[in-house]
Amino acid sequence: MKLRLHLFEFEDQPWFPAPVRAGMMDYLRFMITHLHTYRPIAPLLAEGLRRSGQTQVLELCAGGGGGTEDVLQALRAAGLPEARVTLTDLYPQPAAWRHLQAQTAGAIGYEPAPVNALQVPPALPGFRAVFSAFHHFRPAAAEALLRDAVQAGRGVGVFEGAGKHWLELLLACTVMPVALLCIMPFVRPFSLSRLLFTYLIPLIPLFTIWDGMVSILRMYPPEQLLALARRADPSGRYHWQAGRVRHAWGPEVTYLVGWPQES
Repeated sequence: MKLRLHLFEFEDQPWFPAPVRAGMMDYLRFMITHLHTYRPIAPLLAEGLRRSGQTQVLELCAGGGGGTEDVLQALRAAGLPEARVTLTDLYPQPAAWRHLQAQTAGAIGYEPAPVNALQVPPALPGFRAVFSAFHHFRPAAAEALLRDAVQAGRGVGVFEGAGKHWLELLLACTVMPVALLCIMPFVRPFSLSRLLFTYLIPLIPLFTIWDGMVSILRMYPPEQLLALARRADPSGRYHWQAGRVRHAWGPEVTYLVGWPQES
């Protein structure tokens, strides 16, 4: 599917209720972690860290931190035992992040203040990574995110946990709502508001279905990711690569990674 439509997504809106946004992020974190969505890109991320001389991943647009613990474990298994992650977001989720910090004995930390991915504070070091969120940015903003990393001399990677196929749209409106209703009582840390807005006032399922379908339509395929990267790096200072990697059981991850050539 080469079509890209930048439709309205509820979780992007500053007025969107925080408990509903948090519940949606908690569900995505649970699913991404337990399906090991981003494990196939661990070798790419590990190479980016090595090429840029980093052991620290600075995760931008982290949401609820979905998949981060799994990625950290995969990085350590790939020969980076000192790997650490700092979570950041324009809308921080400290409750979910504290849980991840406790689960990993501090190997996953977080920045409690809002962080704009287009203007990352220089005091926040590390290889910049965006999981399941790059589609939120229109082309000009997506290019600006990559340019900010280039201007700072930081390695950068963007990863989307889908392959942009029509089948993905079908799954988003059929399998996703059933899975959400089944797993919400088991998501931790426990939240009464999450159950309220799932079962009594089903805002979380409804908005998750819509935003999930829109996310697939917004995704950039690999050739568009490379085009954005080259515009963000007109002098060709960076090595860029983009493509898709597939799980053994079928699903794909779309990716773009880049690091300074001199690294």
